[in-house]
Amino acid sequence: MSIVAQFEVSFYQYLDENGELTSKDVPALAKDFKTLKKLYRDMAIVRQMDSKAYALQRTGKMGTYAAATGQEAIGVGFGSIMNAEDVLVPYYRGQAAMIQHGTRIEEILLYWGGDERGSDFQAESARQDFPIAVPIATQSLHATGVAKAMQIRGEKRCVFTEIGEGGTSQGDFYEALNLAGIWNLGVVFVINNNQWAISVPSEIQTACQTYAQKAFAAGIDCVQVDGNDVIAVRDVAEKAAEKARNGGGATLIEAITLRLCDHTTADDASRYRPDGELDEGWAKEPMIRLRKYLEHNNQWSESDEQAMQAEVVESVQKSVDNYLNTPTDKTEAMFDNLYAELPERTLAQRELAIARGAK
Repeated sequence: MSIVAQFEVSFYQYLDENGELTSKDVPALAKDFKTLKKLYRDMAIVRQMDSKAYALQRTGKMGTYAAATGQEAIGVGFGSIMNAEDVLVPYYRGQAAMIQHGTRIEEILLYWGGDERGSDFQAESARQDFPIAVPIATQSLHATGVAKAMQIRGEKRCVFTEIGEGGTSQGDFYEALNLAGIWNLGVVFVINNNQWAISVPSEIQTACQTYAQKAFAAGIDCVQVDGNDVIAVRDVAEKAAEKARNGGGATLIEAITLRLCDHTTADDASRYRPDGELDEGWAKEPMIRLRKYLEHNNQWSESDEQAMQAEVVESVQKSVDNYLNTPTDKTEAMFDNLYAELPERTLAQRELAIARGAK
């Protein structure tokens, strides 16, 4: 007997739960306090947006919503290193990365409010980004398609796509990894491992030691990272993006975190969470971790916190007001973005909708 192949998964963490550096060998970002303060504020924006979205849903002003509470460092981390010409193919919990790449908060709220105009991103950096994908794992294949188009054109661009750990059980995900490996595509797959696929815990979701190792079968690189450490997430994402843009192929990043909220506003996680899990999670969450680090380095104070939170609340409220004050779209709008030219049967449905809407 001989061993024909061996594999290993590297784990990255630079900032522990106490806000302390885990080694002296850390990225330059660890001492770039201006950037770290911006990342901290950006995470606060996502958390405040989620809080407002819950309130909107509970008062009947928006539909079902999937918050990212406790997971902000993942989307903010990799979203912050995307170039304007890169493309984001998000999933339904991807608001942090979407905002980083230029999508406006009110556009995301419009989408969840049932208004397709929310997917018509106005920022130049987001114009080629894909809309939110609610079907599980289909976005993974879309991302490989985009990356293949970039490859054919000879463009030095990168595609980022995100998925929950539960979504990696879908065949679409494996097919996307296989294509990315065969074609050497410039795509970065980010697994948001928040421990729960709705009510299904990781231990009965996969027999793998890690989700990262699912990349081995596809022949692409993989890493595992502490998803509550924004320094580590940004560092591994930046390296993966540079590799992708320069013909080095795909990377799978598994970011480990914990969902500190319900799966969506239609869920009640208290029915299946074990006792004490949330308390432990809140002690390790990404914002308090980064705040402690800034405070340890005399870069943050209570007055800084209060001023930042007040500014964040005001900024998000403006976006909420923009959403609430957006005039209702015409009834026929639900048909107008389906096809370049509507089929005959759909034209008849459109006319009927207009007639009923007029009543």
